[in-house]
Amino acid sequence: MSPTSSSRRRTLTAGALAATCALVAAGVQFSAATATAVPGRDSAIAKAKANVSRNAALFGFGAGQDLQVKDVVIDADGTQHVRFDRTYRGLPVIGGDLVVHQDARGRLTDSSRAGGHNPTVKSTVPNVPARTTAAKALAAAPGISAATSEPQLVVWAADGTARLAWQTTVSGLGKQGQPSGRVVVTDATTGEQIEQFDAEHEATGTGHSEYTGDVALGTTLQSNGQYALIDPVRGHTTKDAHNISSSAVKASSGTLYTDADDIWGDGKKFSTDRATAAVDAHANTAWTYDYYKNTFGRNGIKNDGKGATVFVHVGTNWDNAQWSDACFCMMTGDGNGTTDPEQVDLDTMGHEMTHGVTSATANLRYSGESGGLNESTSDIFGTMVEWYANSSVDTPDYLFSDQSTPPWLRRFDKPSLDGSSADCWTKKVAQLDVHNSSGVGNHWFYLASEGSGSKTINGVAYNSPTCNGSTVTGIGNQKVAKIWYRALTVYMTSTTNYKGARAASLSAAKDLYGTGSAEYNAIAAAWSAVSVS
Repeated sequence: MSPTSSSRRRTLTAGALAATCALVAAGVQFSAATATAVPGRDSAIAKAKANVSRNAALFGFGAGQDLQVKDVVIDADGTQHVRFDRTYRGLPVIGGDLVVHQDARGRLTDSSRAGGHNPTVKSTVPNVPARTTAAKALAAAPGISAATSEPQLVVWAADGTARLAWQTTVSGLGKQGQPSGRVVVTDATTGEQIEQFDAEHEATGTGHSEYTGDVALGTTLQSNGQYALIDPVRGHTTKDAHNISSSAVKASSGTLYTDADDIWGDGKKFSTDRATAAVDAHANTAWTYDYYKNTFGRNGIKNDGKGATVFVHVGTNWDNAQWSDACFCMMTGDGNGTTDPEQVDLDTMGHEMTHGVTSATANLRYSGESGGLNESTSDIFGTMVEWYANSSVDTPDYLFSDQSTPPWLRRFDKPSLDGSSADCWTKKVAQLDVHNSSGVGNHWFYLASEGSGSKTINGVAYNSPTCNGSTVTGIGNQKVAKIWYRALTVYMTSTTNYKGARAASLSAAKDLYGTGSAEYNAIAAAWSAVSVS
């Protein structure tokens, strides 16, 4: 793999805005496709329209107006609530919506009406052209980049005074690269701005994940009433790749996950619910972002606040995950279909996103010892994301990818237990696959964090040897990670080898804790313990 498309492992086995005035109705909702499935619905609508006509003054209903059914709720006792949007001479009336409440026989009992009681305007021909209002709307939404604007002629009556207006939706990218929208409303006669508001709204969904139980998800409520896996804080979006190969994935590939009730997934491994893998991917990308932000002050992968695109269901039985700089995206496979489930667990997601961080900083060349350090860096910070999240379901450990590749893909205390990775540095390390030469860095990280010898941590038994027979005392993984991050972002270069990594981390330890400090000495002792001097 090239450094711009780094895998975490070897391949194992072969119109415009939709009715912004809409209110969220409580109760059962019915789409046009399912309308006839509900007994009495058509009758309720017909009687509600008749009630509006018979009580025109009450509803402010008159010539040129029409009603469009938006929702019908029928209670258990037969009571009916019919919601309408209103048009005037074919134009949507913003703030003209109403609800007709009637008994089981269709007799009017009450009404609910928005502020636009009388939507009549003198003319439906605008004085201000669409092109002018589109340009003004773009200027009124400076926080949106790559923006386009789409005006729609409406009757604006939300404030109780009906006037012809342009409702213009500005669509583009927010400050973190996420899809973003702004609605700008201007008087179509004078050009005066009436109001502006966000076209999309932050929400918190509930995800039933495969690996960490029920989790909160950062989602976006779109103008069409659907929730989307667009994190409004961190900017990443999660898509279904529909099992196209990783080589074919582009930023524009796949389909954005959307949902009507903001409840996602079924919490099962090897799930048939395609949103389940998306839950873990979306949530664990957020954990990774938060780890870097809250631990190091890093604002996103490139430290520019931009969110990545995350693809799940890449390939067919693709037991892998991968970061691509080319599309600034993360790709995850569905596992092998038998023992390995979807590759979206915490440390895997943290691992892959860290490849992006490495690319944006030291850009460690993906070959030889620098390639091993590249992989080790992703293993280290992927593991630290797991420790940061501190999930009671996916307990923090030093076993990499133990959830999605049981019992584990790599381990830190004695990397050679996988049968291929190196515990200690030798001249032959540079000739190993980068996923195996990473063992030296992983072993160093464990020794510096936890020390040598036998111990049990969070219920997992470890027994870490040293290559020089020494005894090492650890200083905790948070300190070691802090040192490694500074070494990566300040001192390492694209061709740094293990000897250079020792020097870089000692420089970082000196900066953070001072020469001769316990932290400095522990870093040095751990490198010596893996034969890097």
